[in-house]
Amino acid sequence: MISQALITRGKVTASQQTDIASGPRAGEDAGRSVVTKVESAPGQKLAAGQVLLEVSGRPLFVLKGAVPAYRDLVPGKRGEDVAQLQAALRDSGHSTGNDLSGVFGPGTEQAVTAFYRSIGYEVPATEAPVSLAEDPEPGEAASPVAKPAEESPRTLPTFPMSEVVFVRSFPAYVEEVRTKVGDDAGESLLSLSSGALTVEGSVTPQEKGMIRAGQKVRIYSDTEGREFFGKVESIRMERATAKDAGEESGEQKYTVMVTPSRPLPVKLNGENVQLTVVAASSRGKVLAVPSSAVSTGADGLTSVTERVGEKERRIPVTVGVSGDGYVEIVPEKGARLEAGSQVVVGVHMRATAGRP
Repeated sequence: MISQALITRGKVTASQQTDIASGPRAGEDAGRSVVTKVESAPGQKLAAGQVLLEVSGRPLFVLKGAVPAYRDLVPGKRGEDVAQLQAALRDSGHSTGNDLSGVFGPGTEQAVTAFYRSIGYEVPATEAPVSLAEDPEPGEAASPVAKPAEESPRTLPTFPMSEVVFVRSFPAYVEEVRTKVGDDAGESLLSLSSGALTVEGSVTPQEKGMIRAGQKVRIYSDTEGREFFGKVESIRMERATAKDAGEESGEQKYTVMVTPSRPLPVKLNGENVQLTVVAASSRGKVLAVPSSAVSTGADGLTSVTERVGEKERRIPVTVGVSGDGYVEIVPEKGARLEAGSQVVVGVHMRATAGRP
């Protein structure tokens, strides 16, 4: 059997990549937002509830969830993000009592307070009128004849969006830390990875034609000396830029995403591995000769030259799959070439037709 393979390199990465920024902070007075503590290091394994860093003395921590934080949550709020918070709090060992899923009630309020105390911080609080803090029941409209409620200010424990990062699964890892104590808080403080490990490789436009989604891939770890298997999940074109003498020049490449058949060991995260993509293979045993034994004459006929003793004869063939220096051949109708026959390779060399 002949297999046509493409060998390239790829990097093992987690399926979710998250860049961390610091936004407006609930109840914070106007002033400078500054990084006051960094609790993370590249490659660090993270657990739910772990503090990544501090901004102006307040924590930025990580919890499990698929919905990005997009609003501050206070008692009375309802929604999918509230249900996600409740699940994350329960996973961290803090019961939300008898609160309905998706409803920020007294049980969730107690759980939020307990969670903050468990990581060493006081729960943030904001002042809001009671009537404005409570959302109506789903489908319930405000009565046009109802008297407005008295808006008594109340201090509400707040779960602020600026203090949490949600990742889809654990374990999660710190990929890069881009800040230090004393820096102004802002964009790209650090990056995280989480979720199942995948492999991302790249190929040239010429190689791209050999690859398609669904092909089998051998993943080889040089450091572990182990092989794993997967399949091509997708191929997409990207534009890589390279700076040459101060000017940017574009170089086209294709990114190949490989999904392992079984979960890769966590310790492979970030490793550069060898990828072997089986682009094509013959069906069972075939008649094959060295690639250099096949030639095309001026008449356009593709052939190999068989040598028997001192005599040579040209045998027209159709070529098939090639790989590892060999090519599959099928003699044209009426022509005959047996396994073990001697064929001419180049000018003075001989080779044997065989059945790889």
